[in-house]
Amino acid sequence: MTDDSAEATPLGGVRPLVIAYFAVFALLILFGIAVVLLGNPRAGEPVVHLALEPPPVKAVLAGSSNPTGAPPPAHPPATPPSATGEPTLPPPIVPSTVTQSVYAGSALVADPALIEQTANGPLPRIAADGTPPQRAYAGPALDNGRPRIAIVISGLGISAKMTAAALASLPPQVTLAFEPYAGDVQRWVAQARRQGHEVLLEVPMEPFDFPDSDPGPHTLRSGVGEDANTERLVWALTRFTGYTGVTNLLGTRFLSDPDSLEPVMTYLARRGLLFFDNGAASRSVAPDVAARAGVSFAQATGTIDKIQTAMEIDRALSELETAARAHGTASGAGFIRPVTIERVAQWAQGLGGRGFVLVPASAIVAPKK
Repeated sequence: MTDDSAEATPLGGVRPLVIAYFAVFALLILFGIAVVLLGNPRAGEPVVHLALEPPPVKAVLAGSSNPTGAPPPAHPPATPPSATGEPTLPPPIVPSTVTQSVYAGSALVADPALIEQTANGPLPRIAADGTPPQRAYAGPALDNGRPRIAIVISGLGISAKMTAAALASLPPQVTLAFEPYAGDVQRWVAQARRQGHEVLLEVPMEPFDFPDSDPGPHTLRSGVGEDANTERLVWALTRFTGYTGVTNLLGTRFLSDPDSLEPVMTYLARRGLLFFDNGAASRSVAPDVAARAGVSFAQATGTIDKIQTAMEIDRALSELETAARAHGTASGAGFIRPVTIERVAQWAQGLGGRGFVLVPASAIVAPKK
């Protein structure tokens, strides 16, 4: 009796508590149904909405040196990278029709006296007063009696990243050669001139392994005839302004063919342009043909990055110093590769202390006879 009563007591206390929980739950369900059917019971009360906005933040582009938001200068001294890391293009300053002299900084880029307006574009010519483009667009050259060395770096204008790197690293006495195919090449030429560089135009010429190596649809070729090659040459010459002369883009076969090369050299002489042979063609007849045609001419003493390592480039640059000491002048040609740019920039820093002077290509050419 006593045991049964002891076990029944907790059960009697639990049953009313369970009933109370169910009752509260049922009331909550009924309240929810009433809100859905009859609307929000607090709908008639005033409500305040707060518009929360983040504080203003100064927008600064990555890599910018102008956090104030002021507009950049019209002609910045260098080409900064964009927010994505890609270089931005320098501003165009040469109009499609040149009616007055155009300068990039203090450097001449276009002069109507030196331009023949054609359907293809501005074609260089000798001015009425006898001034040739090779003189008007020449870079400054220090004449201190020391042996002279010229360096021509080619391949600019195709890669914006590499062109910007070359302009940022190379001293202004280095001559820069631009390929004619890029649509924005005039912008980069103007930037190079603004920074003091002398500029050459790379003219595509046929190599021995053509068409395996193909310098493009406007390539000067052996055996196609003078008129066809002149038309292709004029196309290249009208791509941009501000250059002193031309150099060969490939061309091992074309430069070994005097019959095809001589009309080209004669045309360049009549236009007041120099020719720089980059030395890639071991059988080049350019020196003899240039002398007959009366064109100002220079040939690279050596290719500085034939073997693309820092040690071999340094060796080639040292050999240029030996040649300059022996002959008074020397010139080297290289391509726009990171290792080439880095080694040339490093080498040029101590050149004066070793008794040499770095000059643009126009300062070492043999004048026309």
